[in-house]
Amino acid sequence: MKVVCDRVALLDAINLTAGVVANRTPRPQLTCVRVATTDAGELAISATDAEIALTLVMGKVDVQSPGEALIPADKLRQIVSAEDNEPTLTIETEGDVCNIRGADAHFILHGFPASEFPDIPDFEAIVSGAGAAKPAKAVFSPPAGALTQLIVRTLFAASRETSRYAVNGVLMKRDGKSLEMVATDGRRLALNRTTVKSGDKGDGAVSCIIPSKALSTLQKLMDEPDEPVQVAITDNQAVFRVGGDDAPVRATLTTNLVEGTFPPYEEVIPRDAEIKIAFDRDVMASAVKRAALLTNEESRGVRMAFHKSDKQLELSSRAPEMGEANIRVDLASYEGDDIEIGFNPQFITDALKVIDEPSVTLELKGSSKPGLIRSGSDFTYVVMPVNFS
Repeated sequence: MKVVCDRVALLDAINLTAGVVANRTPRPQLTCVRVATTDAGELAISATDAEIALTLVMGKVDVQSPGEALIPADKLRQIVSAEDNEPTLTIETEGDVCNIRGADAHFILHGFPASEFPDIPDFEAIVSGAGAAKPAKAVFSPPAGALTQLIVRTLFAASRETSRYAVNGVLMKRDGKSLEMVATDGRRLALNRTTVKSGDKGDGAVSCIIPSKALSTLQKLMDEPDEPVQVAITDNQAVFRVGGDDAPVRATLTTNLVEGTFPPYEEVIPRDAEIKIAFDRDVMASAVKRAALLTNEESRGVRMAFHKSDKQLELSSRAPEMGEANIRVDLASYEGDDIEIGFNPQFITDALKVIDEPSVTLELKGSSKPGLIRSGSDFTYVVMPVNFS
């Protein structure tokens, strides 16, 4: 194989695929990326950790000799990054040896036979059922912008604790034209909904838990909000194809699904709130951020005192041997009685960061009850209070 690549485009592709490469594995082939030419004269770069697989199709290449190679991802990324004065780089392979050349540099990397890289079924094979595998039970096409918003507004609330494996991912649920994602770490829950066109296959209800790593990678792949994305769901995998229709396919991400049952999240969402408060997103975000300056590990909560008479919120925090903070905020509207409640400030600012609308609603039922933040009709965020006693 011999190809001449645009260095910047190659680095972007390697940075994305290298994020999928296995960090610790007894199989050194999984620490590599497979670089292969295509019949269309492009370069396909693939990586997998045996749970998630990503293939990027890269243009801006001059294919002088077709072929494929299995190259150590870390060193390839370092070399391509270091050659920052070069507009193009030449990659040439002979057997398991890869030569990378710039104008004044020549690097030799020892790789592995490309045949030792795990097979990655393509999107169409998964949709129709490859080999003995069952065909996908649902195929649908949300716009990249809608899918990105679903990920942004939920992924931040997913659990990072491996002991709670069933929620170490995000629930994706499609039913007809309704598509929603839900994430929780046991202390907060984020839910976002959107509407998509009818599916290409299977409009009935289907749900699965997608690993956080897969969604984080997918988010980086989607640049244009109107770009088509096709999603296929099988019994144990989800596949996302970015591009297609009238545009070339740019990337295909395949991931195993998280096993287990997602918690009954609908039961967690508070109903019939007695107190409803509307506030400006940016004003509240600034106030919470400032109040959080005087908290520590022992006093991570910010106390919020809501006053109906003057429609004001008083935020206060205190860290022993450090100091205190007191901040007042005007509220847009207030329904209900006065209340004092405490929240982890990071949980509040995390939600406000992903909200686009300037007006946000907070619903409360009591000082020891969860708070509910809403934005429009699509975003719902439940957060548990902090006990100060």
